[in-house]
Amino acid sequence: MDTVSKFLTPGIVFLLTLGFGLWLSLAGRPYNGLLFNVHKLAALGAVILAGIQVYALMKGLSPQGWLTALTVIAVLCVLALFASGAFMSIGNLNYQAMLTIHRIALPLEFIAMAGIIALLAGKTL
Repeated sequence: MDTVSKFLTPGIVFLLTLGFGLWLSLAGRPYNGLLFNVHKLAALGAVILAGIQVYALMKGLSPQGWLTALTVIAVLCVLALFASGAFMSIGNLNYQAMLTIHRIALPLEFIAMAGIIALLAGKTL
C-alpha cells in the first residue's frame, strides 16, 4: 500500500469534519449539541488516524529538517484548532479572535499535512 492511500481514511474523516464544521457554523449559536459533538469526534478521529499513519511511516526514517518542521506545525495547528473550538463553544474568550485562530489554523494544518504526505511518499516509494 503506497503512502498516499494510507491517508485516504483520515482524509475522508477530515472532509467529514469540515462538512460538519460548516454545517455547525451555518446553524449559528448556540451550537446544536449533536452537530457539535459529531464535529469534535470526527476531528479527533481524523487526528488519531493521521497520527498513527505519520508515526508508522516516520518510525524507520532518521529525523529530517522539513519533515520535522512540518510535523511540529501540524501538531501546533491541531492544538490551536481543538483549543479555539473549545473556547468558541464555551464562550469564555473573545469569539471573533477564536474564530480567526480556527480559520487560520485549518489551512495551515492542511498545507502541513500535504507536505508531510508528499515528503513521506518520496521517502517510501
